[in-house]
Amino acid sequence: MRVPLRRTLPYAVGALAGYAADARFGDPRRGHPVAGFGRAAGRAEQALWRDHRGAGSLYTALCVGTVAGAALVADRAAGRGRAVLTAAAVWTVLGGASLTREARLIDGALRAGDLTAARERLPHLCGRDPRSLDEPQIARAVVESVAENTADAVVNALVWGALAGTPGLLAFRAVNTLDAMVGHRSERYRRFGWASARLDDVAGWPGARLTALLTVAAAPSPGTAWRIWRRDGSAHPSPNAGQAESAFAGALGVRLGGTLRYGSRVEERPVLGPELRPVAVDDIERACVLSRRVGLLALGVTVAGRFAVSALRRGRK
Repeated sequence: MRVPLRRTLPYAVGALAGYAADARFGDPRRGHPVAGFGRAAGRAEQALWRDHRGAGSLYTALCVGTVAGAALVADRAAGRGRAVLTAAAVWTVLGGASLTREARLIDGALRAGDLTAARERLPHLCGRDPRSLDEPQIARAVVESVAENTADAVVNALVWGALAGTPGLLAFRAVNTLDAMVGHRSERYRRFGWASARLDDVAGWPGARLTALLTVAAAPSPGTAWRIWRRDGSAHPSPNAGQAESAFAGALGVRLGGTLRYGSRVEERPVLGPELRPVAVDDIERACVLSRRVGLLALGVTVAGRFAVSALRRGRK
């Protein structure tokens, strides 16, 4: 077992350290590498934009390939410093602490009766138009965002780190960032952003389902979480977001989905857990606690999985 340990232990140590750094410090206020990537991707978009899927595919391949290639070179050059590199990468790509911090800021505003402050803060967490939302609608938006981003900002990153180390971590964050930038269905990005959106769907597939499974495991009532997830998870228009949201709905015992407003665009989404009660303000904190539990479980499962796969490969030699 010495070879698997020698290859896998630096990742495990780095993943634990990076997760702890995110939990303790959250995202840096200034100079975040993901923000830097976003600026570079924005400049690349200006140079490459055409109203065509081919142009968007080239843009996606260039942005993600550059990040993955640079990460691969750094990983091979790190040598004994691979654990430090992994820790830095995990801290860079995880967003669990920032996710729950933003959710709790909105929770605090709602508890204080300051609906205006809650509306002003909501765009920091999701892209919905908060102007016409009342207290229960804001609470629902926060819980749905916590559920979806537990998969995107925590579990999926850890899954790709376990599968491909530092290149997997950073490439996944690049894919997810591009989807947020150009993957939505506006007139400008309907064709140009197609490749980024589809790649994000593929990259998010394993982590979304692991998030649902771990949510069931962490739920106060696992049976309800399992039932709502298996019945309603595929009703969501996103192939991945509905997995986490439906599992969270069952775990928290609340009804999610319905009408969503994004500026002038209104979406009517299927209701997840229609027989459950509406979301209340108190459910925001419950969602944050559940998210942290799922993140810790994901860390344990992915690190253990990396050890198991490494041992299996060694056993076949």
